[in-house]
Amino acid sequence: MTIEPGQALPEGTLVKMGEAGPEAVEIGALTKGRKLVIFAVPGAYTPTCSSAHVPSFIRTKDGFAEKGVDEIVCVSVNDPFVMKAWGEATGATAAGITMLGDADGSFTRALGLDFTAPPAGLIGRSKRYAMLVEDGVVTTLHLEESPGTCEISAGEGLLAAI
Repeated sequence: MTIEPGQALPEGTLVKMGEAGPEAVEIGALTKGRKLVIFAVPGAYTPTCSSAHVPSFIRTKDGFAEKGVDEIVCVSVNDPFVMKAWGEATGATAAGITMLGDADGSFTRALGLDFTAPPAGLIGRSKRYAMLVEDGVVTTLHLEESPGTCEISAGEGLLAAI
């Protein structure tokens, strides 16, 4: 079942690179009492993710802050080492976007937003989406029909909807 607006995010653990190495990030703790944008990409360093999706949230970060968003989080089914390097390469980290890995894809599967595209080498990856989450509950969800498309899930699309 795919998560829908009005539903609480499932429990889960993502991972980020901290000063001492990989650190667990519990979804419940991350979202409790906070207003977050979470966007997900099929893969770090893939063309649309790097050239369109991440840059759209760098461009719109201030607009989200004006609407009371506490944090913008990028999630990908990748390890925290890749997410750290990709955040640095794209400028997302410098812009203040939090880069989190869903290393085993369990959070993505719990959302019902996983897909597999063997010809592209994408196995157990995340569909492209952007959501607004308030105190752990999804209030807005923009899900792309195709993983190679970044239109409604771009920063501008979500910002206009909230």
